[in-house]
Amino acid sequence: MRRISVLIAVLLVSLTAFAAVDKDTALILEPQMEQRYASNLATKFLTNWHYKDTRLDDELSSQIFDSYLELLDPNRIYFLSTDVEVFERYRNSLDDALRHSDLLPAYEVFNVYLDRVRQRVGYARARVQQPFDFTIDENYQYDREGEAWARETAELDELWRLRVKNDYLRLKLTDKDDEAIVETLTERYDNLERRINELNTEDVFQFFMNAFAQSIEPHTAYLSPRNSENFEISMKLSLEGIGALLGRESEYTTISRVVPGGPAAKDGRLQAGDRITGVGQGREGKMVDVIGWRVDDVVDLIRGPKDTVVRLEVLPEDSSISGPSSVIDIVRNEVRLEEQAAKSSVIELPVDGTEDEVVKIGVIDLPVFYLDFNGRAENRPDYRSSTRDVRKEIASLEEQGVQGIVVDLRNNGGGSLLEATTLTGLFIDKGPVVQVRNSNGRISLEEDVEPGMAWHGPLAVLVNRYSASASEIFAAAIQDYGRGLVIGEPTFGKGTVQSLLDLDDYAPSDSPGMGQLKITMAQFFRVNGGSTQNRGVEPDIRFPSVGTPDEYGESSLSNALPWTSIDPARYAPSGDLSRMVAVTDSRYQGRIGDNEEFKWLLNDITEYNVHAEEKSVSLLESVGREKMAESEAKRAERKEKRKSLDPLLSDDSVLAVSPNPEGEADLGDAEEVAAEDEEEEEDEGPDLLLREAARIVADMAELESDLELLEHQFSQLNSEGPGHRKIN
Repeated sequence: MRRISVLIAVLLVSLTAFAAVDKDTALILEPQMEQRYASNLATKFLTNWHYKDTRLDDELSSQIFDSYLELLDPNRIYFLSTDVEVFERYRNSLDDALRHSDLLPAYEVFNVYLDRVRQRVGYARARVQQPFDFTIDENYQYDREGEAWARETAELDELWRLRVKNDYLRLKLTDKDDEAIVETLTERYDNLERRINELNTEDVFQFFMNAFAQSIEPHTAYLSPRNSENFEISMKLSLEGIGALLGRESEYTTISRVVPGGPAAKDGRLQAGDRITGVGQGREGKMVDVIGWRVDDVVDLIRGPKDTVVRLEVLPEDSSISGPSSVIDIVRNEVRLEEQAAKSSVIELPVDGTEDEVVKIGVIDLPVFYLDFNGRAENRPDYRSSTRDVRKEIASLEEQGVQGIVVDLRNNGGGSLLEATTLTGLFIDKGPVVQVRNSNGRISLEEDVEPGMAWHGPLAVLVNRYSASASEIFAAAIQDYGRGLVIGEPTFGKGTVQSLLDLDDYAPSDSPGMGQLKITMAQFFRVNGGSTQNRGVEPDIRFPSVGTPDEYGESSLSNALPWTSIDPARYAPSGDLSRMVAVTDSRYQGRIGDNEEFKWLLNDITEYNVHAEEKSVSLLESVGREKMAESEAKRAERKEKRKSLDPLLSDDSVLAVSPNPEGEADLGDAEEVAAEDEEEEEDEGPDLLLREAARIVADMAELESDLELLEHQFSQLNSEGPGHRKIN
C-alpha cells in the first residue's frame, strides 16, 4: 500500500505547473514569495489545528527530513550517500526554517535531486545502446527500500546497469527485436528527462509541504491550486470543458479518450489518438502552440466557462508530423464524469432443483462518496450526490424484481462524510450513523433524521482492503444496526475526518492562489463506540485474501493514529443477524470447497504469499521464459476448464491476484509501470467474489422468507461435532 501511495503522490505532483527548460540547461529552482506566504499559513494550521497534538521541534524536523528524501528517492537509486551527508545539516533545523518561512533547504535538496536524475537518465540512455548477456546468472533488486545509499557513482552505475538490463529483458521476453527494444527504452528515458525538466517551483513546494504534512499524520496533505480544482471536480463529478481525456506521446498532447455525452463526442470530429498542436480561445483568439507542453497546462487552456468556444489545432492519428492539421472549434459545456457515479446491474442465479427459475440480486457499484457541495449550498435541483443517485438505482432495481442488494464498495477510498450518513439513511429507519470527536474531545453525532428506508430487503456490503473512510462508516453502521452483512476483506482502517482549508481565505487579498490544506481535525467512531481507525471493519463473512492487514492497511502507515473507543451512542438495532451470519457463512464455505474458480484463487494467493517477501528478479532469459511458459500454460488450462463450468460465470468482469512487481514505480516510469500493471492484471476469469456475494444475499432472501429453515439449519450447525462451526 505504501508503494501505491508514493505512486499516487508522484502522479499528482507530475501534473502541476509548466516550466519550459532547455534540454541541455540545468534549471536552478528557487522559492517564490507566494510559496513563503503559503508555508507560513500552512505551518500555523498544521501545528495548531491538527487533531493530533503537534509540536514543531527537532523530532518533527527529523521526520520531515526523512520523509522528504523518501518521497523524492524511495528506492535510493538517485542520491549518493555523500549527498545525504551534506543534507544532514538540515535534519534538526527544518523546524526553524518553517517558522521563518525559509524554503531554501527544500529547494537545495531538490536541485541536487534534479541533477542526479538527469545523470541517471544519461547513463541509462547510453547503456541501453550496448549489448547485454542474458546467460549470466544475475539478479535485479527492484525493491531497495531501507538499503544503504550508494557510496559513489560507480555503485549507482552498477545498480542502473541491472535496472536497464531488466527493462530490456522484460521487452525481450515479448519477442521484440533489439532495434525496437532500444527505441522503446530510449523514448522511456527521454520521457523521464522531459518530465524532470518540466518541474518547477510549485512542484518542489508541493513535495516539501506534503513531506511536512505526512510527518504529522498520513492523511494530512497540501493541495496546490490546480490539485484543489481537480479535487473539487472529483467530488462533484462534473467540469466545464469539452469532454476529452488527454495523454502524452513524445512531445505531443494526445486525445486518450472522448467522454461519451460530452461536447467533443457530440461534435464528432475529435477522435482518440489525435494530437493537439495548438489551442485558441474564442472564434478569433490567437492560436497558442502547445507542442512540448505539460498535459495539465494544455488542460488549463482547453477548460473554460460553459457556452464559450475553444479552438484546437489537431493532427489526426494517421497523419505524419508534417501534417496536414485541421482546426476544430468546440463549444464548451458541462461534462459529467459518469465513470465514478453509482451504477447498478442485476445478477441472475439459478434456483437449486429447478431448470429455468432464477433469483435476481441487484448490485450497486459505488466508486466514491461524491457530493457537489456548491450545488447543494445553492439548492440547485440537479446537483450530484451519491445518495441521490443510489436512491434512483434502488428504484430501478425494484422495478426489475430483485430480491436482495449488494452494495459494492471495493476500492472505494471514501469521500464526503455527509454522504456516508445520508446513504446509510437509505437502509435504516432513522438514528445516529457515526460519532465524531474533535481535537477538544467534544463528541457530536451525524444522524439520519428522515424516517423510512429506500430498501427494506436483504442487504450485503462488499468491501476489500482498499475500502476506506466513508466506506467504513457506511459498512460499520449497516453492521452495527444488524441491517445487513458485511462481506469481503477487513477494510483499510482510516477512521479520521479531514477538512479542507483554503489558504487564500487567510492570505492578503492581492496574493495569488496558494492552494488548500487537507487537515485531519477529528476522528470518527461507530455507533457501538468502537473505532475503525487502524483495525478497519471486520467482515461478517470473510473472503480469502493475500497477505495480512498490517501489510497494507492504516496500521502499516507511519504516524497513523492508534485505535481507541468511546461510549456507544443510543441507537435501536434493526435486528440480530448472528443466526443469518452462521448459516450463510456455512453455506458459503460448503460452496467454495467444490468450486474450481475458488480453488484457483486460493492457489494464486498461496503462490503470492510464497513470493511476497522477494525483492529481486532473475536476469537469466531462460528463467524468464520458463516463468512465462508456466504462466501461459496455467492460463490456457484454466481457459479450457472454464468451458465446462457454469455458463453464468462467462461474462462477468475480471478477478486477478496481482503478481509481485518486477520493477519499482518512481517519478520517471510511473505512467509506464501503471500501464504495464493494468495489462498484467487482466484475466479471463469472472468477478468471482461479486458473484459469491450475490449468492450469499440470495441465501439471505431464502432464509428470511423461511424462518423455520433458518432455525433448522442454525440448530444443525450447533449440534455438529468437532470440525464444524460451533455457534455460541
